Amino acid sequence: MSRHSLHPLAGLTAVYEVAIGWDRALATYFVIVFGVPDHGEDDDGSGLEHELVPLLWEGTRRAALATPEAAVEIAACYAAIPDGLAAQLAADRSKESTSVNEPAQSTLLATFLPQADAKPGHLT
Repeated sequence: MSRHSLHPLAGLTAVYEVAIGWDRALATYFVIVFGVPDHGEDDDGSGLEHELVPLLWEGTRRAALATPEAAVEIAACYAAIPDGLAAQLAADRSKESTSVNEPAQSTLLATFLPQADAKPGHLT
């Protein structure tokens, strides 16, 4: 999995961070737009910050975003896109294409994301 953190566009004050990357297990690119954290108290009254909450999360299904350009197009609505990002995302995918799943990961993927054409230990 790769993950790149992008700076939100200046006018989007409700956006804290935009994450974009490649998820090998789901064979998809993804974009997550995180909102500004709530600095209020937790339910237990500890005063700790709440975790970042996704305002938008694309690429949560297998092969949902098939190209880096599709992910960059979504992210561009919320963040400044550095030159060469699509190429970097494609390189991230290529770098991970030779990875093989461990037995436990293969079992989980087969259970939660069954595919008729899947080979043990490999993602197609």
